[in-house]
Amino acid sequence: MANTTTVSQFLLTGFSEVWEIRVLHTMLFSLMYLATLTGNLLIVIVIIVDQRLHTPMYFFILNLSVLDMCYISVTVPKACVIFLLNNRVISVVGCAAQIFLVFLCAYTELLLLAIMARDRYVAICQPLHYHVIMTPRVCVQMTLGSVLSGLVYSGVHTGNTFRLSFCRSNVVHQFFCDIPSLLKLSCSDILANEIVIFASTMIVGGGSFSFIIRSYIHIFSTVLKFPTSGERRKAFSTCIPHILIFIVFLGSAAAVYLKPTSNSPQIQDLIISVFYCIVPPFLNPIIYTLRNKQIKEAIRQVMRRKLTSFRKTLIISIHSYLDCRS
Repeated sequence: MANTTTVSQFLLTGFSEVWEIRVLHTMLFSLMYLATLTGNLLIVIVIIVDQRLHTPMYFFILNLSVLDMCYISVTVPKACVIFLLNNRVISVVGCAAQIFLVFLCAYTELLLLAIMARDRYVAICQPLHYHVIMTPRVCVQMTLGSVLSGLVYSGVHTGNTFRLSFCRSNVVHQFFCDIPSLLKLSCSDILANEIVIFASTMIVGGGSFSFIIRSYIHIFSTVLKFPTSGERRKAFSTCIPHILIFIVFLGSAAAVYLKPTSNSPQIQDLIISVFYCIVPPFLNPIIYTLRNKQIKEAIRQVMRRKLTSFRKTLIISIHSYLDCRS
């Protein structure tokens, strides 16, 4: 059979056909989406404005926030349209774009989390060499390398998926286009695709996992040698949020991409997909702002300056109005 796509569009799936439940899902997803955009945008603004946060650690947090805003924007707006309007249609090109962008964002986020572990390792275990190793140039190079390699990685997987024929059905049992759901619709031999997905997930995910675990073993062994509990607590406070995000993100993604396509219940995949597409971007600003004193203090200062500026502008406007009236 020729490797041609025999469908011109796909139909995505929601969590329920009941109108009231669809409205509830729309509200929930919309609130999480707005909260994610607001929280991550606030972090980006604060890090850019506050000169004290112009360090490698906050540079990577800034990039992670920008990436999270892009990541959640790939899937959630379309999902809300599905839930609210029951408009489930997505074109083949739109589906391919969604897969490409999801893989790009997920891959880049995974590498950024590994780079952040490296940053914490150098800061805690090699503090005297920190500014020599983690130079601004190196930080930019590592970030660009993550994005560029992500473009190649996502391009390979997207192209490998859409070389297949889709002739069984056009109903994707997922609220966004993802590869495991599309493979179920293919009438081509998908063994090679499953092997590539499994191998690449093991290499990228397993490699990042091993790197981060090894980094934190060295970090924790160093932190436990600190003389005071205050220093240990401060060091742990910069590491624990990073570990939590990594576990949720990698664990949920691995649950979908490391198991055979045929053994994948629909509702289970829908729920797990929320945990690697929506929850990490939503949790990142919460974790980094609630557990990071510097960011909280910077946010307070920025809000205080904005409030002071607003008051001055308001007073000047009132005086100008009174002068005109007189």
